Amino acid sequence: MEKRIINPWKWQDERSYVQAVEVKNVESTLYVSGQTAISADGISSNEDMKSQMVQALKNLETVIDEAGFECKGIVRLNIYTTSTEELWPHFPVFQEWIAKHGIRQATMLMEVKSLFETLKVELEATVVK
Repeated sequence: MEKRIINPWKWQDERSYVQAVEVKNVESTLYVSGQTAISADGISSNEDMKSQMVQALKNLETVIDEAGFECKGIVRLNIYTTSTEELWPHFPVFQEWIAKHGIRQATMLMEVKSLFETLKVELEATVVK
């Protein structure tokens, strides 16, 4: 697999994403459904934004690992939240996770009216190898 990062500017670097990712010679592509802070028993979290973000990242990593892919293969990561105001103070949690895995991904962040039950953040990914 070959990845080419397209960044016409530098300001996005501080925000832990890139403007575009071109991928060639892909062996396989994994489209991951939105991952949230739902326990292994299927119970939605009612904890704060930081706790939910940590659990959603763990769940995303679990699905990617179970599929035989690696987090560093994420090329697209969409973030949905019920409150960007609540999310921003905890954005470093996301950035540290991105850095830990060496991910260079295109990202979209969107505030939505609601998510399933008591959930506050949802992560949707496209992963390649």
